[in-house]
Amino acid sequence: MEYNMSTATPIKVEEILAEQFTQEVEQAKGKVLIDFYAPWCAPCKMLAPVVEQIAQDFDDIKVIKINSDNSQALMAKFGIRGIPTLLLMNDGKLVATQVGAASVNQVKKFIQQQ
Repeated sequence: MEYNMSTATPIKVEEILAEQFTQEVEQAKGKVLIDFYAPWCAPCKMLAPVVEQIAQDFDDIKVIKINSDNSQALMAKFGIRGIPTLLLMNDGKLVATQVGAASVNQVKKFIQQQ
């Protein structure tokens, strides 16, 4: 298991490849929060600690990251035109989308509304 060295807490955000999407997301039971990001994207870097905090705060939600540069087919499938984009899936179905950087409270509201 990886650890965040600044806090010594386990990192609960898993990065997956597009090839793993069916198994890790579409076949998953319950809620999955997906962060589409790119390493060069400044707003994505601002959202990264927020996504990590959400993973710590919600044990019942699987939180994953997908590098948009390597996942153009998934970007097209979900109509993603800008990053960062958060997708909330429930039992393999898309239930909500949020585009842009957001605070922890904004992301919590986004999750809890669904």
